[in-house]
Amino acid sequence: MAATTVYAGAARSIEGTMGGVFRHTLGDAGWRRLTTGLPEDAQVHAITVHPEHPDTVYLGTTKGLFRSTNRGDSWQLLPLPGEADIWSICIHPTNARVLYAGASPPAVYRSDDGGDSWRKTADPGLPDRVIMAFACRVMRVDIDPNAPDDVYATLEANGCIRSRNGGQSWEDCTADLIRFCEEPKYRSRIGSQTEVEGMLDGHALACSAAAPGSVFLANRMGLFRSDDKGQNWRDMEISRFSPLTYGRDIRVSPHDPKVLYACLSPAARSLDGSIYRSDDVGQTWKRFDHGFKAEATMMGVAVNPKDPNQVFGVSRFGQVFATLDGGKSWSESHLPDGVRDVYAVACG
Repeated sequence: MAATTVYAGAARSIEGTMGGVFRHTLGDAGWRRLTTGLPEDAQVHAITVHPEHPDTVYLGTTKGLFRSTNRGDSWQLLPLPGEADIWSICIHPTNARVLYAGASPPAVYRSDDGGDSWRKTADPGLPDRVIMAFACRVMRVDIDPNAPDDVYATLEANGCIRSRNGGQSWEDCTADLIRFCEEPKYRSRIGSQTEVEGMLDGHALACSAAAPGSVFLANRMGLFRSDDKGQNWRDMEISRFSPLTYGRDIRVSPHDPKVLYACLSPAARSLDGSIYRSDDVGQTWKRFDHGFKAEATMMGVAVNPKDPNQVFGVSRFGQVFATLDGGKSWSESHLPDGVRDVYAVACG
C-alpha cells in the first residue's frame, strides 16, 4: 500500500499570510506547497480525496473547483457553469461518479461523471436571515447512505437545507434551529443584525449509515442532531463531555458508521482546540487528542479511508496533528511560516 498522503488547505486572509494547498507524505520531511495549474492567488477552502482512487483529489478554492489525478502534482480547473467560490466537496457514498460542491454565494453543484461536467442544482431560495460582513456559503454537503437521494447542506450563516431528490429541489430545515433561540443560552450575535446568528452559523454536518434519517450538525453553539431528516433538532449537549463547545467539524468514520469525530474549540478565532470521538453515534464523547496543545481553533479532522488508526487534525494557525495508532500516541508538524487561516485537512 502506498504511503499516506496528507493535504491541508489555507486562505490568505491578510497581508503577509499565505494560502494554498500543502502536501505531506508520511515518512518524508516537511510540507510542500502545490501550485502547478492553480492560480497564484487561489485560496483553499475544501479538499476531498477520492475514497477508492487516492491519486484523485478535489480542491475547492476562491477561483473555482480543481481536480488532480496525481496527488496534487498538477491541477485542472473543472467546468462549473459560471464562476464560483467553492467551500465544500462531497463524493456520493454509493456512487463515486456523483459529486456535489457547495459554493458562495449559496449554491450546490452536481456532477454525474466524476467531475468532468457540472450543473447547478435548484436554487434553495432561502431568505437572508443573517446579514454578515462576508457572503453566505455552503460549508458542507453530505448524503444519507441509507437514502442516496437525500442530500443535506449547512450554510455559514443561514442554517440547513435538504433535498429529497438529489438536488432537483431543496427544502429549508432551519425553523427548528431558530426555535432554540427562545432560550437565552442559544442566542449569539457577533457580526449581524440578529441573535439567531449563532444557531445558523453552520460549519459542518454528517450522515451515518448507523443512523438512518439522522443528520449531525456542528455550529457555533455546539453539536446538534436531527433524527427525522432535518425537520426537528436536538442539542447533543456536548458540554457534558467537553469544556469547549464551538463546533467546527464533524465526520463519520469511513470504517465504522458508529464512530464520529468532532472538532471543538472556544470560538472561531481562539487559542485552543480539541478533537473528540464518539463510539456510539454521538451518544457519548471522549477527548481523542492528547500530548499537544493546539495554538488555535481546531478546524478539521480526517480519517484515512484505508486505515482506521490514522487520524489527522489541523488548527487554524497551521498545526497538523497525527495519530497512526488509533489515538494512543500523537505527533505534530507545522505548515510553512505565514500560513494562518487553515480551513481543510484530508488524507488518502
